[in-house]
Parts: sequence; C-alpha cells; structure tokens
Amino acid sequence: MISSSTSALLIVGHGSTVNPDSSAPTLQHGAEIRRRGIFSEVACCFWKEEPSLRDALLYFADETIRDVYVVPNFISEGYFTRTVVPRELELTGPETHRKSGQAWKYCKPAGSHERMSELLLQRAREVAPGIPEAETTLLVVGHGTSLNDNSAAAAKHQAGIIRGLNRYAAVLNVYMEEPPLVADWLKLTRTRNVVVVPFFVSDGLHSDEDIPALLGIRSQERNGQDGNPHQIQGRSLFYSTAIGTDPKFAEVIIEQAASFETQGQEVESAS
Repeated sequence: MISSSTSALLIVGHGSTVNPDSSAPTLQHGAEIRRRGIFSEVACCFWKEEPSLRDALLYFADETIRDVYVVPNFISEGYFTRTVVPRELELTGPETHRKSGQAWKYCKPAGSHERMSELLLQRAREVAPGIPEAETTLLVVGHGTSLNDNSAAAAKHQAGIIRGLNRYAAVLNVYMEEPPLVADWLKLTRTRNVVVVPFFVSDGLHSDEDIPALLGIRSQERNGQDGNPHQIQGRSLFYSTAIGTDPKFAEVIIEQAASFETQGQEVESAS
C-alpha cells in the first residue's frame, strides 16, 4: 500500500529535443498528482530533455522516503521501457534496493493500463459528439515500425477490445510506418463518418503534423480538434488530440503505481 508520508513517484517521459510540447502532458499529470498529496514527492524526468533520467538518481534525498514508484509514461513496453530506463536509472529488476535503503519499484507503462480502451472511447465521443457510432469507423493510430513490434501491438490490442464491443461500424488499428497505413484510410473505411484517435502520449510532431498530413487534412486546418469535422472526398473526418493528453492519465499513472503492490510486476529489465 502506498504511504503518502514515505512514498515518492517518479514519472518517466521520452521528451524531445525539437518539440517542447512533447513533455507537457507528463509535467501536467505530475502536477495534478502532486496536488492530490498521494505521495510525499512527485518528480518527472526525460530521456531526450532536462531533467534527465540520470538527474533522477539524485532525487528523493529525504530519509523518510522508503519507496520510489517509477512509472514510464509510455504507450507500450519496448526498447525504452525495457532497456533505456532500467539502464539509466540503474534498476536491477522490478524492485531495486539502493544503498540508502530505498526500494525503487519499476511499474508498467501508463499506456498498458486496462482503462486505455475506456479512454479511447471517451475521446472518440468527445471529438464527434452526437455522431451515430453505428454509422462511424474508429481508427486507433499507432506509430508502427519494423524496429519495435510492440508499438503496433498496443494499438492492435486496443482496437480489438473496442471492436469486440460492437459499438462502431468498424474499428481499425492503423499506423504511420507500417500496414495498414493511416494514409490509406479512404480505402480502408466504408462509412461516411470516420473518427481518428492517435494512440500517443503527447501532441508532438506526429499527432500535430505528420498524421494530419497523412490523412489529407490541410495545413491551415491542423488545430487539434478545432477544425472538426474535416470534409475530405465526401467523408466527415473527426480528428482527436493524442490520448495521453487526457487528464485521466494522471489517475492511470497513480493506479499503475498502486498495482505494483497488489499485482506484482513482470517488467523485463536490461541485463
């Protein structure tokens, strides 16, 4: 059980050297969790910007802190969660005991939480209010790459869960860099209404620029949800902001930390 007086939370994000918005959701979720007073301390660190993962090794010097919960704010397990984060934070396994006596507990990525399908559905409803789901196709967009199958697997998994609910006419997982491609959405869909939700942590270059361009949204209309619906070749296209910007992600991060104690961990660390 998490103790508000002896536990700390470290949220790990990817960050970006070219896009300052990349770290914004992680920082916002951290601020919200800090406001709730669940942990004695809450801090954020990043791989590609300051404060760095290495900086985080110097955090939590207060001797009253005995447990540090480390939650990666990533969509899925992959190279960063399995190799980079454990290496940079000097984690030896799911639970690492420091010389100070602290136990650093490595939790599952936020995006692997069981509530992701719920949040994706909520975001789809918010971006296309009043649109009949039975007459609509939902696209869950992942990055997709031959270098990391987990990127595609996470979007596929969520699309499968939502598809099983039989609420939308069709639910497809599509990708930027591997088939089925988001750029082929006109060929892949049959309904007049199409809702697109990027399965990303932040509104970075991919969700702000790359995916809208692949969908055929004109540059002057790329303002998040403000331009909806976009009329393209007789279709009404509703485009959402990245799922990781949802305020409920703060609750997901808290629950991932709490689940370490109730369910245990199977996080694969670097050898």
